[in-house]
Amino acid sequence: MPRIVWKGAISFGLVHVPVGLYPAAQEIGIDFDWLDKRTMDPVGYKRVNKRTGKEVDPGDIVKGIKQPDGDYVVLSEDEIRAAYPQSTQTIAIETFVKAREISFTYLERPYYTAPLGKGDKVYALLREAMLEAGVIGIARVVIHAKENLAALIADGDALMLNTIRWASEIRPREDIKLPPAGKGGAKLKEGELKMARQLIADMTTKWKPEDFADEFTAAIHRLAAQRVEAGQTEKVTTLEGEASPPASSNVVDLSELLKRSLDSRQSAQKADAEENAPAAVPAKKTAAKKVPRRAA
Repeated sequence: MPRIVWKGAISFGLVHVPVGLYPAAQEIGIDFDWLDKRTMDPVGYKRVNKRTGKEVDPGDIVKGIKQPDGDYVVLSEDEIRAAYPQSTQTIAIETFVKAREISFTYLERPYYTAPLGKGDKVYALLREAMLEAGVIGIARVVIHAKENLAALIADGDALMLNTIRWASEIRPREDIKLPPAGKGGAKLKEGELKMARQLIADMTTKWKPEDFADEFTAAIHRLAAQRVEAGQTEKVTTLEGEASPPASSNVVDLSELLKRSLDSRQSAQKADAEENAPAAVPAKKTAAKKVPRRAA
């Protein structure tokens, strides 16, 4: 069972679904450690003054933001903490959109959500309603003191949370030289397109993620296993810290809030309609008042 990294609730309208967040991805690449080849001691990161080359005491290090003119704005730890998004235990859905509207470019890191406490029924309710509607939820969530934009996706029996990049994090493609869009802009010939379409059709299969594996990592592991079998290993002493446990939360789960959420939205829509629709009413009332004055 993976370690839970976050506890809180999915909120849509006034409904809260208590959930825990579990990592859905794992790093399987090779994690090479740095070693001193003379002594086989671990080589760690040192805080060194780039001008003097001398090591700096952690208490003498501050954080600065470089400005265009080369100067720095120096911020204390208290100031930085105060500027962080307020810690929240809610995956707050702001809107639902069709899945096809989200480009793969924005997808970042996946998580499983799982119901906590007595949240099974509301969890399943949200999952099935989203599947039937063919939508995904766009939400905000704070994880590890950082606010993330995220997509909540109904996937089989799970509600997946996939953090997505902010629009400002995607570099504009105008900075890259690309061939013009369309067949005409790139001067493509119909014969070339026909062959390309045929090749694509021949190579098209049903997506099976289990058919693909990290072959480079497997090759490195095989090489390492051969060295172990040959007795070609070195003794290294390492020190590793442990992550702090996640904070707990209190979440209220009430299915009845569904109706209240709908009523609230309908009331808001009715208020908007009343505010925007009768734009001509004041003019009619004014005209009605003028008639008696003309008659008089």
